[in-house]
Order: sequence, then structure tokens, then C-alpha cells
Amino acid sequence: MDDLAGFLRTRRSRVDPASVGIPTDSRRRVAGLRREEVAHLSGVSVDYYVRLEQGRATQPSDQVLDALSRVLGLDETERGHLDRLARQPRRRAKAPGERIRPELLRVLDLVADAPALIMNHRLDALAGNRLAGLLFGRPMPGLNIARHIFLEEAERGLYAEWDTCTLDVVGHLRLAAGTYPEDPRLASLIGELAMGSERFRRLWARADVRARTHGRKAYRHPLVGLLELHQENFALPDVAGTELLVLSAAPGTPAEDGLRLLASLPSDGDDPDPAPRTAIQEPVDAD
Repeated sequence: MDDLAGFLRTRRSRVDPASVGIPTDSRRRVAGLRREEVAHLSGVSVDYYVRLEQGRATQPSDQVLDALSRVLGLDETERGHLDRLARQPRRRAKAPGERIRPELLRVLDLVADAPALIMNHRLDALAGNRLAGLLFGRPMPGLNIARHIFLEEAERGLYAEWDTCTLDVVGHLRLAAGTYPEDPRLASLIGELAMGSERFRRLWARADVRARTHGRKAYRHPLVGLLELHQENFALPDVAGTELLVLSAAPGTPAEDGLRLLASLPSDGDDPDPAPRTAIQEPVDAD
């Protein structure tokens, strides 16, 4: 799904030669740096760097990866991604299971004034509270954020900043592909998105990675209007790749009023004597 060679090629293509002291003229036809320029600036041989891009050099040292990161201008997230790609042949992370502990479901129910959901590395919503179901217009589990954004045209209007959301989703999936390269369900999802969305194909080809732990999220709900919320991601330590997401509104803002109005709406799951709610229970892969 992802490889070191492709990542290195896309990163060097975005580096301005002038920024690293290489003069350019109108005859230059290469976007970014040439392979021999990356090698020279990183202090490695051209042959070794070519073998890296061709997947024929394994286990590069931390010093080499640090030098490449400096020359290519990688940020902290990209540097970590580079390390995972470089180490793939010997260290393959197994896709985590998706069983949600009952105690976590109780935590979701305790978050009464904000949409909250538990999401895995594929952006599947494994469980969510009532407000999350009202925000996204469907019960959880059953929602995949990537499909919702890229493939469900009728739902696109929910995301007030759709272009930014698509960048976040593709960047997240790129990180997941580097961490879990042998996850067949992730590979299937990426293939489905590539087949169904031209924008996804263009963004995926850029090989950008993004790690989003908090930030602004804006939704345009069909019944309550614009909701400008703040998202916090809390990693769950006992389930790798799985996070608790909480979307809160600042006190005294229109978004707080909007969430209060949203909470007053009926949902499909409302019942005067509801049965206990359960999360998705996926079979755990055998070792």
C-alpha cells in the first residue's frame, strides 16, 4: 500500500533547489531535486540512494534517515513515517482488533454535551454516543469517515471545510498504510476510495502524511446549521491505532447553542425503555 521509494520520490520533488543552494535555470526539467543531489546533500553515495528508491537497500541507519529528513525538509510526522517505511521488511505491525471494552462505552455515555466516538486506524466508527449519531445522521457503528467524505455525495455538505477534511483523511490513511502495511481491510478501503473518487486519487499520489491530535472542525448540519467545534483525539493505550474523539463547543458560542438544539432532536435510536447499547464486535485476527 505504501513504500519507501514512492515516499522519497514525492518528498524530493517538492524541495525547491534554490532553498538548498542549488542554482537553477530554464533548462532544468526536473521538479524538485535530482536523486544525485539528494545523495550529495545527505552525504551518501548516489548508488546507495538509488538503491533506497528502488527498494534494494534495507535497514538504513538512523544517521542516514536523519540526513534524508533534513535535506527533504520532513516534519516530525513525516520523519516517523519515513522510519516505519524503512523498517518494514523486518518489523510488520499487526492490524489491531476492534473489541471495545464495556467500560469505554460507559465513558461515551458520560459525555452528554458533545459528540463523542471511538474510531480505529481505518476511520471506522466503532461506537458513538447519541450526539455523534445525531451529528452524522446515522447510528454508530456503521460509519466510515473516509467513505462518508469521499464517496457519499449527499453527505458532502455536512463538512463545512470539505477540502481540508479530505487532506486530513488522506494524510491519516497514508500514516495507517505505513503502520499496518499488511492490513487487507485497509488495502480494500484505499482501493475502493481510489476507484470512486478522483480527488482521493490525486491526493493519494502526493503521499502526504498527517497526524491530527486536535483542531477545529466545522459542520453544517441540515437542522441546526453551522457548528464550529473543537476536536480532541485521545489515543486508547490498550487498542493500538484506536482513538476516542470528542467534539466540543466553546462556552457561550453559537455552536454550544447548536449542540444543545441537536441534543433536543429525536434520533432513530430513541426508546422510552432502550436496550443496552453495544459497540461493533469484530472478530479478532488470530496470531
